[in-house]
Amino acid sequence: MSCEWCEEPEIESITCTVYWELPDGTRAIEITTTPGIQCNACGMEYQSEDVINELEDHLMLIDTTKIGKSISYNELMDQPKLLKRNYFRFN
Repeated sequence: MSCEWCEEPEIESITCTVYWELPDGTRAIEITTTPGIQCNACGMEYQSEDVINELEDHLMLIDTTKIGKSISYNELMDQPKLLKRNYFRFN
């Protein structure tokens, strides 16, 4: 696997803090201990497409009014879903 930004092979798995806008656009939240990737060559930190989709789908399926300004990734993923799946993802 290589860095999505500089294509160097010097990447490692990390956990990091990200800031995510809620689907309704009312605010952003801090999500700690989020799985990520760090490139040792260019220094970029980012999330894989799978983690991005998982976050976006889960935020569409839960009651975001019950989330404070900050939440850990695992706590977020443990929030009960209101729907079984994201019906807006057509793939």
